[in-house]
Amino acid sequence: MSDLPVALPDPLALRLAAALDVEGKIPRALDALGPLADRDVAWVGDETGKLVERLTELGARVRPVALGDTVGRARTPKPWADALVSAWSAFRGFDPGEMAEGDRIVRPGGRLLIVHDYGRDDVSRLSAGGPERPEYGLWSRRDGPFLAHGFKVRVVHCWWTFDSVDAARAFLGEAFGEAGRGFGEALSRPRLSYNVAIYHRTIGGTGGDG
Repeated sequence: MSDLPVALPDPLALRLAAALDVEGKIPRALDALGPLADRDVAWVGDETGKLVERLTELGARVRPVALGDTVGRARTPKPWADALVSAWSAFRGFDPGEMAEGDRIVRPGGRLLIVHDYGRDDVSRLSAGGPERPEYGLWSRRDGPFLAHGFKVRVVHCWWTFDSVDAARAFLGEAFGEAGRGFGEALSRPRLSYNVAIYHRTIGGTGGDG
């Protein structure tokens, strides 16, 4: 599934999709920063994930795009989207080529919204690479690749929520091995804190509301 922060086999990915942000804070934050409701939204990835489903439920007209797709570029030579949304998989830092793609797809005055992990939470303790991952420090700094290039950042505090502590422990053990089992043993509630950063800017501008 393309809109998950962790690459997992399908059965585990489905379980994480059901647990991640059940409150719907991420799509609501994206809509607040867009807005996206009743707008044309370019989505980096396929259209099978839950986040796409939730954006559609909010009224966004979501269309998947592939950055660097020369065939798609020829078919749509003019900007057509009111916003471009990328969740975890692309825009991993400031890439001039990807930014040019955003300028090509999004109409002037439209919004570029990029979702990445923020850290300072339970989930980051399980992630490969630990606290050294750039998501957890460099990317949210003023001299980092986003904020130094006109982006602002909105941090969304959400959860991975499971049906029970036992269900959470079972998932963590299967998904993260020994680290997950050790973390699960200390759980007293069926959820893990999870923070995401939404880096946002206006196409042709230097940011939007904080």
